[in-house]
Amino acid sequence: MVTGLAVGAAFGLSGAIFQSLTRNPLGSPDFIGFTAGAATGGVLAVVMGGTAVQIAAGSMLGCVISAILVYALAFRRGVQGYRLVLVGIGVNAVLLAADNYLLTKANINDAANAGAWLNGSLSGRGWDHALPVAIALAVLVPVCCAVSRPLRMMEMGDDAARAVGIRVEPVRAAAIVAGVLLCGVATAAAGPVMFVAMAAPQLARRLTRSPGVTLIASALTGAVLLTAADLAAQRLLAPTQLPVGVLTAAIGGTYLALLLRKDRR
Repeated sequence: MVTGLAVGAAFGLSGAIFQSLTRNPLGSPDFIGFTAGAATGGVLAVVMGGTAVQIAAGSMLGCVISAILVYALAFRRGVQGYRLVLVGIGVNAVLLAADNYLLTKANINDAANAGAWLNGSLSGRGWDHALPVAIALAVLVPVCCAVSRPLRMMEMGDDAARAVGIRVEPVRAAAIVAGVLLCGVATAAAGPVMFVAMAAPQLARRLTRSPGVTLIASALTGAVLLTAADLAAQRLLAPTQLPVGVLTAAIGGTYLALLLRKDRR
């Protein structure tokens, strides 16, 4: 339960940061390559027979490397939201192909373990999984609170933010670092649980009736969303239990279709 709450909060907060930076509901770690990078690092560790610590380290390293790659490719006199999304989608596709390649080259047992990890799960999680995420939240939530107001101003555009004295690039860099670390540590603990980072900020915005993305509300919504999805995954097909990532992907895919339909209308 503690792992689910902490991981959900980390994903929700990370998604809120990147949706605010990109001013786009699709600008979440699920789509711009960061979760995929963490997944690739974890899969590589799994197929090499790594321990739980090595898998977590591989996941964190993969997330950081993918973030650096996306940021570098999107940087052109600063990083604009639409470029970050477009570059991230391309990097995400390449990393998914890398995951499939690793699975085809692994032996059958390692491939099965990696496939299970890629679904995202809270099964068998203990304090050794919960504590690193809780510590990361304790360190990074104050950072997110510090950049919250500047991010809200930057949602109106970089020029408007500079006009009121906000140093845009340092704020954006601090927000990206915090968001990447939150995404990486959450993926290391529970695997790449999809769509929580995308859906939680949008649900929080509607619940709070806020005109923009709210960071703390997104973290709380992500925590509730992930633990509720895990409970439903345990009960819906009992005694068969689904990995929580399967359910969040099904719900998130439906939510994404509704979101795109609404934007089209």
